[in-house]
Amino acid sequence: MERVVITGLGAVTPLGNSVPEYWDGLKNGKNGIGRITAFDTEGYKAFVAGEVRGFDPTTFLDKKEAAHMDRNCQFALAAANEALVQSGIMDSGIDPFRVGAYISSGIGGLKVFEDEHTKLLNKGARRVSPFCIPMMIANMAAAHVSMAHGLKGTSYAPVSACASSTHAIGEAMRAIRHGYLDAAVAGGAEASITPMAVAGFANMHALTGDADPETACRPFDADRSGFVMGEGAGVVVLESLTHAKKRGAVIIAEVAGYGATSDAYHITSPDPTGEGPSRAIELAMQDAGLNPEEITYINAHGTSTPINDAAETQAIKQALGDAAYQTKISSTKSMTGHLLGAAGAVEAIACAKAIEEGIIPPTIHLENSGEGCDLDYVPNHAVECEVNAALSNSLGFGGHNATIALRRFQE
Repeated sequence: MERVVITGLGAVTPLGNSVPEYWDGLKNGKNGIGRITAFDTEGYKAFVAGEVRGFDPTTFLDKKEAAHMDRNCQFALAAANEALVQSGIMDSGIDPFRVGAYISSGIGGLKVFEDEHTKLLNKGARRVSPFCIPMMIANMAAAHVSMAHGLKGTSYAPVSACASSTHAIGEAMRAIRHGYLDAAVAGGAEASITPMAVAGFANMHALTGDADPETACRPFDADRSGFVMGEGAGVVVLESLTHAKKRGAVIIAEVAGYGATSDAYHITSPDPTGEGPSRAIELAMQDAGLNPEEITYINAHGTSTPINDAAETQAIKQALGDAAYQTKISSTKSMTGHLLGAAGAVEAIACAKAIEEGIIPPTIHLENSGEGCDLDYVPNHAVECEVNAALSNSLGFGGHNATIALRRFQE
């Protein structure tokens, strides 16, 4: 089987609209969360979010194209462009049928749906845009990336809530490993800071009601009270080692393992025993040939909800045993909010950069660890140390669990 490596990274996040800006924010514990500006939150139960700021799609799309594209697709294209430029793969004479696009979204074009539904109610059926469906459906980020770059291999959009983009990277890795593709653009995009999404998540008591951006998102803390919505995109370029070496690519890290399971427990709550995510972690380590003692860093799902953080901690301890207490763990959602279907991809990028630079980003706003949260969550300040292997965990509504294992590349 082929080994699979990362040769390009791209990101649009609440900390900045490129990987250097995003990584600089993570290293320095910058808070990308603020009061919601996308709409008036009067009458809502949630007031803060990790919004993308200063993003202008017309810098890489003409106005007509941008107008016929949901914001999540615009984010995906921007992140894919950055990753592809860094990788240099498009200048290497690729076979387009051997390069895929695995770009997920947990929700898709929700803002389009809301806007067009309002038109339907207020102005009648004939005023609904003919672009409504292709702008709304969750596969369109993958489609737009494929079309923009002429990628004619597998175009696939996993939709598994907050595990979506980790599934996308893992499935793309498998396709390359088993010889179906030479390379893939993989990740996820989300733009769901909308009235319906915020109302829906808040009314099910998933979002925090804390209106202070400096305390709202505090994973693993005793005072955590719910997650904070985020938006953006993360994209990685994956290649077979053979393909990357043949064209002389710079290798950032290796995607060495992937594990995926289901809780089979509840539509929104994780199984408090942690059995499902624990098994996903174990599968990813087995797939990568890694022992628990070799894992330096885990980028946790770490949503800042009371149930998730305790259950994930339990899962990590079950999977790693005593080694869990020597492993550095952080939730970068403390700085970005929860990017839903894009979360796993931007967090995989954090793992790749941690390996590349030897810096582990912190969990900010962590003052007192909550009950059942007794591991090293790298509170408030980044830590410098050599990172040879890292895991990225993603857990989604419906019980979807996915973990990928990244490793420092060695011949």
